[in-house]
Amino acid sequence: MSALNAVMESFVSSVTESTDITPPDDPFTGPLKSIAPWNYTFLACLMFIVTSLSITENFTVMFVTFRYKQLRKPLNYIIVNLSVADFLVSLTGGTISFLTNARGYFFLGVWACVLEGFAVTFFGIVALWSLAILAFERFFVICRPLKNVRLGGKHAAMGLIFVWTFSFIWTIPPVLGWSSYTVSKIGTTCEPNWYSTDYYDHTYIITFFTTCFILPLGVIIISYGKLMQKLRKVSNTHGRLGNARKPDREVARMVIVMIVAFMVGWTPYAAFSIIVTACPTIYIDPRLGSIPAFFSKTAAVYNPIIYVFMNKQFRKCLIQMFRGNVASLESTNLNQTSDKGAITATADSQLGEMSTIAVRVPMSMCNMEKCKDEEEEPEQSGNGGPNQLPLSDSQVCPL
Repeated sequence: MSALNAVMESFVSSVTESTDITPPDDPFTGPLKSIAPWNYTFLACLMFIVTSLSITENFTVMFVTFRYKQLRKPLNYIIVNLSVADFLVSLTGGTISFLTNARGYFFLGVWACVLEGFAVTFFGIVALWSLAILAFERFFVICRPLKNVRLGGKHAAMGLIFVWTFSFIWTIPPVLGWSSYTVSKIGTTCEPNWYSTDYYDHTYIITFFTTCFILPLGVIIISYGKLMQKLRKVSNTHGRLGNARKPDREVARMVIVMIVAFMVGWTPYAAFSIIVTACPTIYIDPRLGSIPAFFSKTAAVYNPIIYVFMNKQFRKCLIQMFRGNVASLESTNLNQTSDKGAITATADSQLGEMSTIAVRVPMSMCNMEKCKDEEEEPEQSGNGGPNQLPLSDSQVCPL
């Protein structure tokens, strides 16, 4: 019996010693031993590419908008705001993620982890809600739910204030103690603490998920759905217009691209957070867990392409800027507006909106209203000249 007790004591002591010798890895002091170094090198290269593209694209959007005043319209404020948010996401989170992956661990310390977690979450939610407000603005301008109320600079400014204030309200609580920002499983990025088993932290995750993913997604789907219904109604009622069906198909493709881009960028991250929150003990490979966060950061690359670079006038201003011909472009627009009268002047001023949807949809609507006015009031051109339609500041008609 004494021999058996001696064997048991030696076994327990050996287990205790082995536990003391191999403590869990600390991502703030060194790389995780369970992950090969080439994985971090691969992630560092990807983050360098994504960060470089995002910073370049979004800075170009901001600079071109600043350079050409015809692009600085109320309908464009939210697009520029989207570029600012994406730029800041890449400048903070993208840069820090590249540096930490290049070293293989979060060598910057706990304070930098909290800073990155807050900055990426805050600017990311600003960009997310900017997409929702952008969709609502298109619905407001095209469908005109309030009839005579037009979108102006004051309304656009209120939208921007809402986006930044609402995003700050729901991203600052982890800094103040309601949940927390912590290092991810792979050890090189920081994010909200999805892994906590505390019920108090779960309430924040559920609230955050509802207000910062479900709500903006609902706004986007409802707004673009109403927009498509309006366009289809105009197209079916006035099918005799030759260009009625083409915008229908083009806008349908654009809406699908926008919604798919939203889902691709944010659904994996949202699904990952919900799964980890619901099952905190579930084991997920750290490399697999880093994929959703990477997908969410790629949204800063394709947002400018979808919402800005696919717009004809923005591309025209961009080409003119690279050619160094800013003055000639502005003088050309000025001469055109002076020669073509009130319709063209208003249209030129409103073509600065950098969105294909808001430009193309009202084309059919404007043609519809023009044909209706010509049928009902054919004698209203006093000197035999063409009728001029009074256009609002928020309406866009083709040249």
